[in-house]
Order: sequence, then C-alpha cells, then structure tokens
Amino acid sequence: MSASGGPIDDFYSVIPAGGIGSRLWPLSRADAPKFLHDLTGSGQTLLKDTWDRLVPLSGADRIMVVTGRAHRAAVEGQLPALEDPNVVLESEPRDSSAAIGLAAAVLLRREPDVIIGSFAADHVIRDTRGFRRAVQEGVAAARAGYIATIGITPTEPAIGFGYIHCAGPLAIDGAPNAVVASSFVEKPDLATAERYLEDGGYLWNGGMFIARADVLLKQLGESDPELLAGINELADAWDTPRRGAVVDKVWPTLTKIAIDYTVAEPAAAVGRLVVVPGDFDWDDVGDFASIAKLHSGGRKSDLAILGENARVLADASTGIVVSQSKRMISLIGVTDIVVVDTPDALLVTTTANAQRVKSVVDALRLSGSNDVL
Repeated sequence: MSASGGPIDDFYSVIPAGGIGSRLWPLSRADAPKFLHDLTGSGQTLLKDTWDRLVPLSGADRIMVVTGRAHRAAVEGQLPALEDPNVVLESEPRDSSAAIGLAAAVLLRREPDVIIGSFAADHVIRDTRGFRRAVQEGVAAARAGYIATIGITPTEPAIGFGYIHCAGPLAIDGAPNAVVASSFVEKPDLATAERYLEDGGYLWNGGMFIARADVLLKQLGESDPELLAGINELADAWDTPRRGAVVDKVWPTLTKIAIDYTVAEPAAAVGRLVVVPGDFDWDDVGDFASIAKLHSGGRKSDLAILGENARVLADASTGIVVSQSKRMISLIGVTDIVVVDTPDALLVTTTANAQRVKSVVDALRLSGSNDVL
C-alpha cells in the first residue's frame, strides 16, 4: 500500500455504471440514467464526481468502467482520461454480479494479484479523506484474504437502505476498525430501522466491495458455478479478436442477480466478509426526497430547485422542484412536495412517497409506454 498518499499499490477501481435510477423518473431515463446527471449542484455529473474521487486512490490508468453499449459515448465524453482497455460494455443489463464479476475476471488475467474495489457511479461522497481511509482499510483486509465492504454509519432510521449487522472486531494489520459482518438485512420497515439505529450494531449497506479478484471470483463460483463459468468464458476471450462474438453468445445467458446475493451474503455466512465503518458523508441519491435533503442541508423548511432555467414561484412551500421545461411552476402553501417537469412527462408526489416512483415506472413498462422510459 502506498505510504506517500499516492495511488494504492496493486489496486484497481471498478465503476459499475448501469441502471436507470427508476425512482428518479422522469428525470432519469434509459438514455440518460442517473449517473449522467448533476444532482448535487457540483457542476458535473455523478459519474465524473465518482471518477475524481477514485483517481487519487488508483490512478486514472487503473479505473475500469462497466456500462451499457448505448452509454459508451456519453461515458467517454464525461471521462476523457478513461483508457479504452478499461471500458467494459454490456450488451444488456445483467445486474452487478455479472458486471463486477467480469471486471474482476478480466483484471485477474491481466494482473494475477490485483485487488479490486467496486464503487457505484451514482453515489455522493464529499469527505474524500474519510473515504480514502476506509478504502485503505478495505484493501488491507483484502490483502489478508477477506472480502471487505464499507458500511455507512446511520444518521437516521432510513427504510430505503439495506443494513449490515456487525459482530466482533478483527485484528487485521492496517485495518484497525474492521469488524466481522455477520449478516445482511434487506430494507426494513420504520420500526425495525429505528431499532437498528438504537442498537448501534448496524451499518447501512453502501454497496462498496473490496477484495482480491481471485477471492471474489472463488466466492461467486461457490454460489453460482454456471455464472462463474460464463464470466470466465468471456474473460478468456476479452483481450482477443473473439471478444465480440463471445459477448453476443454468452452475456445474455448470464444469471441476472445482485452481488449482494452471490458474494456478500454467502461470504458473511462463512466468516469471510468484513466491514469497515465509513464515517464519511454518503448518499445514494436514490429518490427525490434524498436530493431535496442534499440541497436543503436537511432543513425541511426549504424548497430545493434544480434546473438550469427553472422558473419557480413559491409561497410557503417546501420540498423539491426539478424543471427541464420553460414552464412557470407556481407552488402555494404545499409542503414536502416533489414536482419533476420534463418536456414529455410530469411527476407530482410528496417526499414521503418518493420511494414509490419506481412503481410508476413498472406500470408504464407494463402498459407499453416505453417512449417515456
């Protein structure tokens, strides 16, 4: 591990840049997913923010991005320093096990002792020093043979996140804060989340995983041998002229499943997973309520307004307005409202119901209204 504050030795960052962010419809669409938007007011996309956060850890030449073929031009436009061998294109979405597993398998063939870290393209982390410390501890745990995840210290009883139950501490050189991750818990109801917060032994699952590539793939293979076989077939052909034909044949056959189920949960069950508490600020901006909170600093008395040319007139109103049209939007005496105005679709809900936007997207898909997805 680098002692100079430069890139970490033998470490490769992987950015899975997939998914449309359906809870952010109609702002986030299939052709303009969440990671290609500026949702924080930083002046650049979430993807570019993620890249900038990882360059000091890996170096620009050691960051791999896994994304859909349809998004290649946009991703490369956002990340001009992204090297061509480090672009992994999915012919269709197959979830995170396939995306991260293929990245690990390709990198393993290029560098047998490589340690990889997977970091979503659409999360918000402003405390880069705290993030770096947590990643360094995760790398130390990976060097000791563990699969590491970074758990986020809860600040509220959130029901939109999964939780990690922490057990006893470990004695890992270079990872003084690492503890055993005993189990993963799906998104709980409010009463359960309040109990977790009071207990103090639970962390939010931030979806960040760090491991030796060979260790991660071994765990994946124990859970789903057929998926690993397909990933290995792809990786064997990846840096050869056969890549295109093999991808077209094999990729659509891969099991569509999240890495939480193929790697994290099984590793926790056998004591192979450790969690490094992340005390830095973190948000997965999973719905419009979280975006409103980001822009208001958590003050419920504020109205957040997004949109370069947004025209909003508000009186005694709170919540969030996102405008991509030239319409004048007037709000009078409404609280915790969500208004998202785009040229072809309008969403009106409340921050309390922001998580339910995904059901609208599901209904639109079932009805065949793909023109607005």
